[in-house]
Amino acid sequence: MGPAPRYRSREEMYADRARKNRSLLMYTGAVIVSFLGLTYAAVPLYRLFCSATGFAGTPNRFAPSRLIAVDPADDPKSRRFKVTFTSSTSTALPWTFRAAQHHVYVLPGESSLAFYTAKNNSKDDIIGIATYNVTPDRIAPYFSKIECFCFDEQKLLASETVDMPLLFFIDKDVLDDPSCRNVEDVVLSYTFFRARRNQQGHLEPDAPEDVVQESLGFQTYELAKQESDKLSKGMPDRD
Repeated sequence: MGPAPRYRSREEMYADRARKNRSLLMYTGAVIVSFLGLTYAAVPLYRLFCSATGFAGTPNRFAPSRLIAVDPADDPKSRRFKVTFTSSTSTALPWTFRAAQHHVYVLPGESSLAFYTAKNNSKDDIIGIATYNVTPDRIAPYFSKIECFCFDEQKLLASETVDMPLLFFIDKDVLDDPSCRNVEDVVLSYTFFRARRNQQGHLEPDAPEDVVQESLGFQTYELAKQESDKLSKGMPDRD
């Protein structure tokens, strides 16, 4: 510790202590606000991470410059991918939810428009949240959504029926990924849950955590499955 400060008067000492107390209060307040901000941002930050990395089968957001279809005549590695759409709803949500089409075929870089239809079968207005995943998950980093109903919560009035659009494409970089060389069939799955507010005031799926995780595809996430199998066999990790 340094030498104690020397004051010329008692008033100067009190003024200096008041200044230090104000600085400490402002610093403490800034720390609290920062932590609150991180808490409130936890859910959107997690979804942003998944969207940026394709983690656990979460499709990416798109880059407009990638919307250039790759014709097989120009690139022998190019091919049409069959994208199949599936849907489900939680038992707590009285909605009917299904894809308007079973599947489509798309070239890498080619945008495609699909629709899902949702109907609120109850006499109450209900807010729903959709989770999603892509299989096989190794293609998820190349599956990009331009517009999707899953970006936000959806409110359906009593007995209301709505068409929900999905505009997507598969990035051409998939053609350079050896792990996707034999992939031709892709499944895009959506699950709608009734929404509830958590302690931070965010809307989230009203369902047990394991059910939500399953809808996100974590149980079938290939890398996680490999790691689980390795641990169950007692195999040590490699450095």
